[in-house]
Amino acid sequence: MKIKYIIYTALVVGFGGFIAYRVMENKSNDNAGNDKSGKSKAMRLSGIVVQPQSFDNNLSLSGSIEANEQVEIRSEVSGIVESINFQEGSNVTKGQLLFKVNDTELRAQLSQANTKESLASENERRAKLLLQKEAISQEEYDVARAEHASTRAQSQLIKAQIAKTAVRAPFSGRIGLRSISKGTYISPTVLVANLVNIGKLKITFSIPEKYANQVKNNTELKFKVSGSTDTYTAKVYAIEPSVETSTRTLQVRAITDNKDGKLLPGTFANVELPLDVIKDAIVVPSQAVIPVQNGKKVFISDMGKAKEIMVETATRTDASLLILSGLKAGDTVITTGVMALKNDAPVKISIKK
Repeated sequence: MKIKYIIYTALVVGFGGFIAYRVMENKSNDNAGNDKSGKSKAMRLSGIVVQPQSFDNNLSLSGSIEANEQVEIRSEVSGIVESINFQEGSNVTKGQLLFKVNDTELRAQLSQANTKESLASENERRAKLLLQKEAISQEEYDVARAEHASTRAQSQLIKAQIAKTAVRAPFSGRIGLRSISKGTYISPTVLVANLVNIGKLKITFSIPEKYANQVKNNTELKFKVSGSTDTYTAKVYAIEPSVETSTRTLQVRAITDNKDGKLLPGTFANVELPLDVIKDAIVVPSQAVIPVQNGKKVFISDMGKAKEIMVETATRTDASLLILSGLKAGDTVITTGVMALKNDAPVKISIKK
């Protein structure tokens, strides 16, 4: 029993000692942030003095690269593929024969239609002579003429169907992978291949509606694609006439040359769209701006204390943010430790040049 009491006593003493240690440590930590008078020590932070400057107002946007022209190659008629006249992944020229569907049955129908047309033509000729001799009525002649016109139209229809059995490239470009082989029974629902013109490419992107009046046709822009360090140029050539109501954005399209074939349709582009140049602009580092529920804020140093200021922002670059309202020239904006700052906290600012 004595051993049990000794153990209990040791546990109680040990636990009590741990609690006393934690209390003393917390008091020590509380005093560490205060000076001898008990006041909080000023936080040493970095900041900048806001100075008006010229700002090239560029929008950083995400765009999509599309082929200048793109079409799905299909057959307009059903039948057996007689020949394939293109190489997968190769360049083709406008009007080049891509593949041929067997037209034997159609040609037989055309021969039959031509025979009927010839007979109808002869009947019309005879009816016309008889009409001149008043041997038949005008009505009988009109019937013969209508029959001739009907057979001629039937011949033209079959000729048009025969022409559709030879599928040709509607424009010059690069043809993709084919999904048919010689001897395949094909119908209009079967996709044969995709044909794209990548000599020129379109870049489609959307801008916020507040910048809609600042974008004009023939505006030159720069863009990059992932996996490459090259910078490409394009020119705006078309602007959607209305703002998309669901996103409040305006769609814009630019075009660029792709003679070397480095760019591929379907990839994303990081677009830098130049707008106007703003003189006497207020610009601060991006890390100084804190997003909050009702907007954005920054901290400035005012009489040795941090002061919270709500700001209205606009264009963001890689390292800075354009401020529309809330700050003025001469304000000292705090750029470090802002996430841990509180309003009226004492600060000591080291100004960055």
